[in-house]
Amino acid sequence: MIFGQTTRKNFTQNPKDDILSGLTVALALVPEAVAFAFVAGVDPLVGLYGAFMMGIVTALFGGRPGMISGATGAMAVVMVHLIQKGNEVGLTLDTPIDNLGLQWLFITLLFVGGIQILAGVFKLGKFVRLIPHPVMMGFVNGLAIVIFLSQLGLFPNAVPKDISFLDNTSDWFSALFSNTVFWKMMGFIGLTMAIMYGLPKLTKKIPAALIAIIVVACITIFGGIEMSTVGSFIADGGGKGLEGSLPTFQDQIFGLFGTLAGHWDLILSTAFILAAVGLIESLMTLNLIDEMTETRGNGNRECIAQGAANTLNGLFGGMGGCAMIGQSIINVDSGGRGRLSGAIAAVALLCFVLFGAPLIEQIPIAALVGVMFMVVIGTFAWSSFRIIRKIPLSDAIVLIAVSAITVWKDLAIAVIAGVIISALVFAWKNATMIRARKRIQPNGTKTYEIWGPLFFGSIQNFNAKFDVKNDPKNVEIDFVESRVSDHSALEAIFNLVNKYEAEGKSIKLKHLSEDCKILLRKASPKFEEVIIEAIDDPRYHLAADPEKFTKPLSEYNM
Repeated sequence: MIFGQTTRKNFTQNPKDDILSGLTVALALVPEAVAFAFVAGVDPLVGLYGAFMMGIVTALFGGRPGMISGATGAMAVVMVHLIQKGNEVGLTLDTPIDNLGLQWLFITLLFVGGIQILAGVFKLGKFVRLIPHPVMMGFVNGLAIVIFLSQLGLFPNAVPKDISFLDNTSDWFSALFSNTVFWKMMGFIGLTMAIMYGLPKLTKKIPAALIAIIVVACITIFGGIEMSTVGSFIADGGGKGLEGSLPTFQDQIFGLFGTLAGHWDLILSTAFILAAVGLIESLMTLNLIDEMTETRGNGNRECIAQGAANTLNGLFGGMGGCAMIGQSIINVDSGGRGRLSGAIAAVALLCFVLFGAPLIEQIPIAALVGVMFMVVIGTFAWSSFRIIRKIPLSDAIVLIAVSAITVWKDLAIAVIAGVIISALVFAWKNATMIRARKRIQPNGTKTYEIWGPLFFGSIQNFNAKFDVKNDPKNVEIDFVESRVSDHSALEAIFNLVNKYEAEGKSIKLKHLSEDCKILLRKASPKFEEVIIEAIDDPRYHLAADPEKFTKPLSEYNM
């Protein structure tokens, strides 16, 4: 009964909000999917099919209700070399094959899906909890900048490229202010943003983004105002339009494995990169939506759903993808909380392709750019400017570095770099925290009370605390305020015990936790005599699996 209630709650708590937010997201998905298809060098319909399949599978079976998945730029840029190489190989075959790169992409997506499913099965998704907050802030800031920059490509040239601002300033300003196409687009972008800003102050019963798109579209269509639309954007990129059929099973790819001879390294390396980029972006987005909704998603389940969706893309002709932070924020801000919102977005996108292409192609690009600009404003962590001088210098460096690397390279490299920098800083700080308080007991035994973590980074400082030659015959090391953490720490203790015994002195270890005792006894039987058992030995209890606790902490009885 409880399981049924939870399932219904995850599917939808407010059908109206989920349906309206899903329709809003579907409209915003169209230019994104088309643009990323152009980036990868494939037909727009491949991008739209990819967005549909990613969206429907992750919406229904993913680990985060309300999160939106589709074709993404982060994965599209990784695909470019693979597709180009495949096309080159296809033309050199005895029987030339046109567009072989696309077929290679479908094959690669099968491996991507398998890798991501294995990541979920082996519960690697929970490692996203280890990502520090400065990395998260750098991630959202960098991604906001990337989203902003991606929208600039949809603008017409404000000034002809042959007019130089430095050489001919007056002509440059004259051309700028006489460019009616540019200023019309700016005006409608401003109108869209104004509606999205002002409407929620009047009512929150309908998504502001959806109303803004409808209002701007009606003004341009019924007012006969000529400007760039979804249809003209597709045509300018070399596409033939949105209209298409249902995705079809790509059985031909199973006969093309022979064309991969000598290129398996490219296929597998691309598959691993795509899988890593997809999982990192998806799990980071899941973390962000968790914070926005004050609930907790299941990272491992999301990994499996992402893998299944990418496998389906390979089998049915989509370009694959992952979670989309911009569309996910649109969905949550528009009231979408349940799985229904993501499912509606995916189904509506497919309906646009099957039935609504002529209408959707008339939507002005300015309306969709305005929506994305509001997403940028809502995504960017503006508080980072306020706290940058208040947080530790190392955290500030991580925040700025992750933001810059996200824009410069991609978010996967940025997040990995941020985690590595944070881990090194953490290890260094903890390495300097090891302390030893020394005292002589009434019976002449010298006691070293160790404070701080003992691990690979602190063993040098740990060894420097002891005076083996000058210490009395009996020595006791008390770990009541310390903990043995890794193999390096075990070796340090083992070597220290050997040094004291070589000097003919007795050494005892006390107040070790149960897991520390187990590790030491596994290392050598001699520790059976060296370790002192005491009733007040510390006992560390590991936290339960966080994936099982999806509600806010306030809802649990502690």
